Amino acid sequence: MEKIVYDTLKETLYYEKLPNGLAVYLLPKKGFNKYYATFTTKYGSIDSTFIPIGQNEYITVPDGIAHFLEHKVFESEEGDAFNKFTEYAANANAYTGFNRTSYLFSCTSYFEENLNLLLDFVQDPYFTEQNVEKEKNIIAQEISMYDDNPDWQLYFQTIQNMYFENGVNVDIAGTKESIYKITKDMLYDCYNTFYHPANMLLFVVGDLDVDKTMELIRTNQAKKTFPQFKGVERKYIFESKDVKEKETIIKMDVMTPKVAVGIKNHESKLQGEELMKYEIALEIIFNYLFSKSSPHYQYMLDNELINNTFGYEVTMEYSYGFAMVSSDTNKPDEFKKYIIDVLLKARDLKIPEADFTRIKNKLLGSALRALNSPEAIANNFARYQFNDMNLFESIMAFEKLTLAELEKVLPFFDEKAITTNIILPK
Repeated sequence: MEKIVYDTLKETLYYEKLPNGLAVYLLPKKGFNKYYATFTTKYGSIDSTFIPIGQNEYITVPDGIAHFLEHKVFESEEGDAFNKFTEYAANANAYTGFNRTSYLFSCTSYFEENLNLLLDFVQDPYFTEQNVEKEKNIIAQEISMYDDNPDWQLYFQTIQNMYFENGVNVDIAGTKESIYKITKDMLYDCYNTFYHPANMLLFVVGDLDVDKTMELIRTNQAKKTFPQFKGVERKYIFESKDVKEKETIIKMDVMTPKVAVGIKNHESKLQGEELMKYEIALEIIFNYLFSKSSPHYQYMLDNELINNTFGYEVTMEYSYGFAMVSSDTNKPDEFKKYIIDVLLKARDLKIPEADFTRIKNKLLGSALRALNSPEAIANNFARYQFNDMNLFESIMAFEKLTLAELEKVLPFFDEKAITTNIILPK
């Protein structure tokens, strides 16, 4: 077991790679009364074309199968894993993203029982023709719910405007048509390929006895057998800065129009330290442009272009990335034009040193405060590791970033990369 000490942050992380390939990270937090664990596979909705373990040729599976699989993993011959977590006074959940799927629990008691349960139910799939067919109707209802959700349609249609072929342009849950094509055998192909321990990461945080917890995990995994793993062969699609649609207009049951302006990333092969610097730099720029202390925010507020729904986000991952600025607004055209103008002028942005330092310190403070939240640490840790980054090193990277490095990301602000999605009342 490797001990990694971050003196500046006063954190100590323990790491061990088990014989079956599972990466285990333990973060002891003395005095914390809550335990939190995530068991995550590097597998999400974009991973639809791959070579199944033990086979030699690529297959393409229906959209939404990663999310479908997440639902079915909870089911076993003995019943639903959710019920077992409830017996041990734990809150359990799971989520599927574009590039990973995570299973998790939090508890204040029965920690060892819950940790064994997490490992056991995820590693014991039980798919039958009957329970697969039953799940299709449940997920179809979930898809219908999102189809009628204006905020989800605002977000997702903006992504669809950006991408031609990358799997990020398909709803994580798939479509009603695609999920009805899913079979039990397809689920096993995906599970056996992507849920191998060597493609997964276990992260546990709380007031841990590190040696005892690691021994529990070793013992649990030693009882199970897995085939040899040579890595996952999957197809990534990298796209240019050009967007598929410059603008879309949707009519839905909304009282106030909604507008999102998206800008597509074209540096999507970055990993590790390069990606870390790139996304921190973009976070600083977007904070400078659109935070509540910015002149742009104040102008939009004064001119009634935005309300309290205004927000922005930056998403950077391997093979895709984008930023999005959105708001409910009674002046959709004015809002759209103003945001696009700000984004295009950002290509020649010169942030004053004092503002750069202030924003950097503000974001650093937020990152440090998040270290007091077991949930925040656990839910972000795997994402960083899967991108060859480290959550704790990323916090320290804020301090090292220079104003000159900020200028390197300014080509991100390209007119070709911008799209708009507008939702108007019916």
